[in-house]
Amino acid sequence: MKIRVGVFFGGKSVEHEVSVISGLQAFNSFNREKYEPVPIYITKDNELYTGEAVSDISNYKNIPELLKKSTRIFLMCEQGKVQLIQYPVKKFGNSVVAEIDVAFPVVHGANVEDGSLQGFLRHYNIPLAGCDVMASAVTMDKYVMKTVLKDNDIPVLDCVTLNVKEYQRDDAAAYVRIEGRIAYPVIVKPVNLGSSVGIKVAKDRAGLTEALEYAFTFGPKVLVERAIMNLREINCAVLGDYEEAAASECEEPISSDEILSYEDKYVAGSKTGSEGMRTAKRELPANLAPQKREEIRQMAVKTFQVLNCSGVSRIDFMIDQDTDQVYVNEINPIPGSLAFYLWEALGKPYAELLDDMVKLALKREREEKSMLTSFESNILQNANLSGAKGVKK
Repeated sequence: MKIRVGVFFGGKSVEHEVSVISGLQAFNSFNREKYEPVPIYITKDNELYTGEAVSDISNYKNIPELLKKSTRIFLMCEQGKVQLIQYPVKKFGNSVVAEIDVAFPVVHGANVEDGSLQGFLRHYNIPLAGCDVMASAVTMDKYVMKTVLKDNDIPVLDCVTLNVKEYQRDDAAAYVRIEGRIAYPVIVKPVNLGSSVGIKVAKDRAGLTEALEYAFTFGPKVLVERAIMNLREINCAVLGDYEEAAASECEEPISSDEILSYEDKYVAGSKTGSEGMRTAKRELPANLAPQKREEIRQMAVKTFQVLNCSGVSRIDFMIDQDTDQVYVNEINPIPGSLAFYLWEALGKPYAELLDDMVKLALKREREEKSMLTSFESNILQNANLSGAKGVKK
C-alpha cells in the first residue's frame, strides 16, 4: 500500500508565494510508485484547501478562482487516522476527502515555519517530516539560535536585539545601545524571517534609522550585527536527525548588491519566477579549498544536531575574507526548494531526498510512541472543586 503524504504549503507569511513554489516542487517529485502525495494549500487566512487544482502552479495567478475550483477542508483524527474533511460537511453522504499517513510541511517564514504549523499537526498525532516544534521555533528565532550555537562553541557574530516598543519609546537610547556594542557598518534584519526579507545594511545613524524602520514593518523584533564587507556567503544543507546526519555539497550564491536579496534568490535566473531556489545564480560546487569545504560541512552538521533538527535544513555561512573566519549566519529549517539542488550535486535525486525525509518522520514517530505520555493516578477521583482552593485538597 502506498504511503499517503499530505504536502502542506502556503500559509500566513510574507514568504507565502515561495512556499507554494517549493511545495509544488516537492509534490511533483514524490515517487508515485511508493507514495500518494496529497496537496494541501494553506491560504493567507490559514484556510486549508485541497484538490487537483491546487497542484497546478498556473492556477495561482488567480487565487480567488483557484479556491472556487478547490475543496476547503479541516483535519480530524478518527481511530488513529488523520482525515481531510470537506467543509462545510455534506448533509448526506461521506465528507471524507482523503486520509494521510504523514504530514510533510514545505512552508517558509513566520506563522508557519516557526513551529506554529508543526504544533498544529502534532495535535493530530501524525508523523511529521522535518523539524519538530521546538527545533522549528529555535531555528527561526535568529537571536535564540545564536545563543544556543554560541553556548556550543559554534562561531556566530555578536548582535543586539531590539523590539519596536522600546525603539518607539526612546530611539536615541536604542541608537546608543547599538553603537556601543557594534561598529558601523551594521546589518539589520527581522529576527524571525528568511528569504532575505526585511534586511538592510546601515553605514551610519541615518542608515540605521532607515534600516530599523524598514525591518520593523515585517516584525516586532529585529537583530543588529556587524556587516562583513569583504564577505563570501556559502550555503550547505544537512540531512538526518540527532543520531546521524550528513552534509550536502556547498554552494556560493551570487549577489547583485551588498546582501543577497529576495530577487537574487527567487527571481534572477528564472524567466517566470516560479522555479524557487533552483534557478538562483550560484556557483555549485563553491570554489573552496578542500580543507575549508570540509570545515564548513562539519560545522553544518554540528549546527544541525546542536539545534536538534530533523529532515533537511540549510545552514548559511559567512566567511570574513579579511580573517578567513567562518561564521554561521542562519539556519533554514525548511529551506527554499528543500535545497534539493545541493543534494543533486552529490548524486542524490530529489525523489530519494523526499524518501529519506519520510523515513526520518516515521522513525521519530516510532521513537515517540515508545515514550510514556501518561501514568496511573487517582488525583481526579479525590478532586474537590467546591471553593477556590478545592483542587488542592
